[in-house]
Amino acid sequence: MTEPVLVDVDRRGVATVTLNRPQVNNAYDGALIAALADGLERLAATDGLRLVVLRGNGKHFQAGADLAFLRHLSAAPADENLAFSRATVAVIEALASFPCPTIALIHGGCFGGGVGMVAACDMAIASTDAIFSLTEVRWGITPAPVVPALVAAIGVRALGRYGLTAERFGADEALRIGLLHAVCQPGALDEAAAPLIDGILMAAPEAVAVTKRLVRRTAGLETSAAFREQLAVEAATRRHSAEAKEGLASFAEKRKPAWYPGA
Repeated sequence: MTEPVLVDVDRRGVATVTLNRPQVNNAYDGALIAALADGLERLAATDGLRLVVLRGNGKHFQAGADLAFLRHLSAAPADENLAFSRATVAVIEALASFPCPTIALIHGGCFGGGVGMVAACDMAIASTDAIFSLTEVRWGITPAPVVPALVAAIGVRALGRYGLTAERFGADEALRIGLLHAVCQPGALDEAAAPLIDGILMAAPEAVAVTKRLVRRTAGLETSAAFREQLAVEAATRRHSAEAKEGLASFAEKRKPAWYPGA
């Protein structure tokens, strides 16, 4: 069976974590989230690790949640549903608080939780073909597991627009609102990331790690266990709602949802 997440560490201590479900545009399900959590945990314990690069295999970076898996969860027992939400919250927290710097390299589609993964990384670069959208509200659910990372990355005003409208926006707009640090031409992500990677490798590892922790602490980005549980419960409960059932059905059937007012 193909591994849903690939992890490789080069001789410099640069880890590449690749989302590897290209057949579904790297949409995440329980297996991908579990594999990403395991990979990050193993990397955090790896001696000599200097930084992590997150990317997607295939035509797109990450398509958000796998709709087939969401439909499964919408009918699944409450404990299974909540367990997945807890795992999602935990993996975003693990990415955001990872001891080494993290860089996301985005191409193609980046939707829903994928945008949250980008926001959780310290740095992000996208090629001009990248398209972003926080799609959850269109499906009758919420982006609860990734809201803290999104607020930290793009702020309340930008999230108050794109988190509520599910609009698509391009790389230039993502750069403007702070989700990205740079934009490059398609196929040039590695070249664009090279100066950032070299800068991190030139910096003292312990000083970098401490600086990252100080930045997060000073900005008040460290969430409590109780708040993370609240996020998980919200996400899980919403998937069992009537809105979620209608939102997922209308999206799959390519029609407007019942709550959209008629002409």
